[in-house]
This record gives sequence, structure tokens and C-alpha cells, in this order.
Amino acid sequence: MRIVVTGGAGFIGSNLVRRLAREGHETVAVDDFSSASWQNLVDYSGDVLTLDTYTDLSTLQRLGRFDVICHQASITDTTVMDQRKMMTNNVESFRNVLELAVETGARVVWASSCSIYGQGPVPMREAQPPNPLNVYAFSKLQMERLARQYQGRLKLPIVGLRYSNVYGPGENHKGKFASMIHQLARQMRSGQRPRVFEHGQQKRDFVYIADVVQANLKAMQSRESGHFNAGAGASWSFNEVIAELNRVLGTQLEPEYFRNPYSFTQDWTQTDLSESTRALGYRPEYDLRRGIDAYFESGTLGVG
Repeated sequence: MRIVVTGGAGFIGSNLVRRLAREGHETVAVDDFSSASWQNLVDYSGDVLTLDTYTDLSTLQRLGRFDVICHQASITDTTVMDQRKMMTNNVESFRNVLELAVETGARVVWASSCSIYGQGPVPMREAQPPNPLNVYAFSKLQMERLARQYQGRLKLPIVGLRYSNVYGPGENHKGKFASMIHQLARQMRSGQRPRVFEHGQQKRDFVYIADVVQANLKAMQSRESGHFNAGAGASWSFNEVIAELNRVLGTQLEPEYFRNPYSFTQDWTQTDLSESTRALGYRPEYDLRRGIDAYFESGTLGVG
């Protein structure tokens, strides 16, 4: 197929576009490089197009038709409080992508987020009411509403994937916005005690990047539109993460606890994958132990 991946130099986008290129698809990685890294595309053999999906899609339009648009580009820093910036970059960019899909007949697979569940009940199910706790989560909720509005105008099903806490190779350029698994490993590699909110019992649905790529590939074949969880279907505490990191790094560092300064964080996230399995055939292959092992074997866990 001919596939464009927006945010193609970012963490998830670069892993996805490299996989697609290896499978023989004609691919274009689109990015404005404002928060991505060219290093993620060194071993990518396809085209790289530098543009902003909000201000300029004309260059992409001139390249002709695509079978699939995988829209991964967005501001992912959940601490951004500039409402106009967040909504413009996330929602209006998506509107442009949807208009392009209407024009070209392309299938759209795009990145939503489990943050829209907020502090709702666990396990998180697609049918439960949204409870966004910050403007990032609200922007993803609005993107889902926008997708529903365009659904009838699109030739093929549109699928939004609600990512949980994604980790794995290719995220080191994100700095303090990389996964907690990467950040804690970086602290521990430097000999520091890993710092987490007191008392490390908060639980997260940590999903390994290979499973997120798998979810995107499954979504490209979906026969129905919708928004589906793309997580691990399980959850682990930060204390458990630190124990696994101590194991692979060969360290014995105790956590250093500090008070959570934010009012909008989630205490427990865990995805229910019933709908994802039914509609997409998505089944994650990595639990926390296997995912951290794979990350460590990549040579990039806590490096950079």
C-alpha cells in the first residue's frame, strides 16, 4: 500500500513507519521536527517530508493519493496549559487530515489517548463516559468527536486508537516527556535513586511499542469505524517497574518518594481490550517483564 505517517519522526510514528517500510509498503514520514528526532529515521528507507499538518498540507496533496493516512502527529506534553496552542495543533491539524482523506479516499488510522478516561472506573472501557482532566485529554476527546462527524463522508472505516502508557526504543529524544520507564532507567543508570510520587503504588497500563505498532497494523484492516483501546490490558505499580529495572540493570536502588504536585494525574489506568480484540483482532504480546527485557536488549533503555 501507499501510506503516509504524520509525526513520522516521533516515537510511535517512527517505529510504525519503519515497520511499514520493511514490509514493502511505499511510505512517507511527515513531520515538522519541532519535537521529533531525525535519528529515529536513520534506518528508514522511505521518503521524509517536512511540513506542518496544520498550516500546510498542499505539498502532501501534490504527492497524489494514499491508501492510508496514519495520523500520529500531535502535542503530547500533558502539562501544556496553553489551550489555544493545544487545540489548534491537535484538533485543527486533524481536521485538515480528515479533509485530505475525504478528497483522496484514504483510510485514516489515528492516535487518540486513554487520558480521556481521566479518573473514571477501571478497567477502562470505550463505552464509559469521558472524564478529561487537562486540555490535552480534552483535545483528544474533541478529535474523537470530529472523527465521528467525518465518518459518513469517508470512503473507508476510520479508527482511533486510545493509547495507554507507551514505552520502548525511539523515545529518548522526548526528554522529561519520555515514558516513566525510560526516565526511571536513566536515573538508575546514573546511580540515582528512582524518584516517583509517594508511595509508588499508582498503577499504569504500560504498553510496549511493538504492541502499539501491531494495533495500528490491525486498524488498517478494520471493517468498522470506532475508537478502541490500545494498551496492555493489565497494570503495574511504579514500585513493580522499579523492581524490574533493578533486575535488568543489575542494581539495587530503593525508590525516593515525593509528593505529587499535579491535581490531574490518574492514580490507576488499565484498559479493557474486549472491543479491541473483537473489532481489530488486537492482542498484546508483551507484559511488563517481557517489554522491559526487549527494551533493555535494544540497548536504548535509559540511554540518551
